[in-house]
Amino acid sequence: MDLLEMDMATDFNAGNSLDRGVSPVVGKAVDYPSGYQVSAHKHATAQLIHAVQGVMVVATATGQWVVPPTRGLWMPAGVEHRIRMVGDVQVRTVYIRPDARPDLPMQCQVVGIPSLLRELILAAIDVTRPYIAGSRDGRLMELLLDEVTVLPSLPLRLPQPTDPDLLTICAALAATPDDASTLGDWAARQGVDPKTIQRRFVRETGMTFGQWRQQARLLAALEQLACGAKVVDVALDLGYNSPSAFTTMFKRQFGVTPSAYFR
Repeated sequence: MDLLEMDMATDFNAGNSLDRGVSPVVGKAVDYPSGYQVSAHKHATAQLIHAVQGVMVVATATGQWVVPPTRGLWMPAGVEHRIRMVGDVQVRTVYIRPDARPDLPMQCQVVGIPSLLRELILAAIDVTRPYIAGSRDGRLMELLLDEVTVLPSLPLRLPQPTDPDLLTICAALAATPDDASTLGDWAARQGVDPKTIQRRFVRETGMTFGQWRQQARLLAALEQLACGAKVVDVALDLGYNSPSAFTTMFKRQFGVTPSAYFR
């Protein structure tokens, strides 16, 4: 890691002192090169992490989230997380003191960022601290909090199990998403009954084996598409029989076709 990277990591991980809760809401802007990784860290405040360009892959002990542009990730206070940048990423984030509102989200989740909230985030970056409640800046931050409490959650999470056998399966599927091994194949390799593995998957991730693999493939697809990969190449790389089968699954999950997702 060169001196510039060390400065960037220190700046992000420490929040550049902006996450100490002096003001209820504080905005911040940082740009990162493609492939940059922010090491594990946590904040005393909650954080709404938004990239106006590029894709972020955010991981905690319990899951992984892929955050495309126009979306954001809500990170509650005190949750340790790390971030990997896919493409050049322009991060625009706000730190929110936990006592700023009683109805702030309690779980990590990818959220939609409507145009109004996006402009409020950008405006918050330029607000001088500390701001005065009831002032123009204070009202701007109050409106931002209003928008945060009604954000729609999006299905962009890949839960991680703790069971060692399941971790082995999940790591293999993440490394080779086109692996067509069935639940029965994995059960035979581990010397257990397929129903036992299925029960463990549901208990630890809330998903069946098939649902987890599908989610892993779709989130991997988002990363590849963000880097400019063609839909046909992504579909075949992830083990789908045809681009149309991949497009159907993608649209069922995200509401739009792969080619339209980043527009």
